[in-house]
Amino acid sequence: MELGKQIKKHRVTAQLSQEELAERIYVSRQTISNWENDKSYPDVNSLVLLSETFQVSLDNLIKGDIDIMKEVIQREEVVKMKHYGAVYTILLTATVVSAVPLFMWLDTWAFIPWGIILAAAMFFAFKVEKVKKDNDVQTYREIVAFSEGKLLDDIQKQREIGKRPYQKILLVIASAAAAFAACILIGLLMHVFLN
Repeated sequence: MELGKQIKKHRVTAQLSQEELAERIYVSRQTISNWENDKSYPDVNSLVLLSETFQVSLDNLIKGDIDIMKEVIQREEVVKMKHYGAVYTILLTATVVSAVPLFMWLDTWAFIPWGIILAAAMFFAFKVEKVKKDNDVQTYREIVAFSEGKLLDDIQKQREIGKRPYQKILLVIASAAAAFAACILIGLLMHVFLN
């Protein structure tokens, strides 16, 4: 990525040390070093502060990086998240479909294999979220959105939603509860029709 070189060039031109720049951007000196060495990428707020500090437009600051970011988004989402998402869907479907046969065949012992299948489905749901976080997919997506003219307030709102992990946990619990309710309903219907 070109941004690391741009930050270092503008910092040196402004005769700022990494520590002085870090104070102006409200980050640590190590964060500035990581940006300059392409070990991490600044979020949208930091990019805005950098462009103001260096008195350059945001477009000039991240020039050349947008196409790379789009490739990263596509590569990470299409390859890993699609794979993990497919596995999650299969396991969640297996959880719903297998519940009634398992409970009819194994009675209360069915909770063990059914629970294992459900736990595996939830594992892959968390795996999808981990891939997104590990590869800075959210940050890159925000930067691309911002460069395409979306308001910073909209991006900040989306980031705040993403920062609330309890929402994701509630979504997983709600999915599990819906699957469990569907299994109970199918079991009751089969019990009525078989007796």
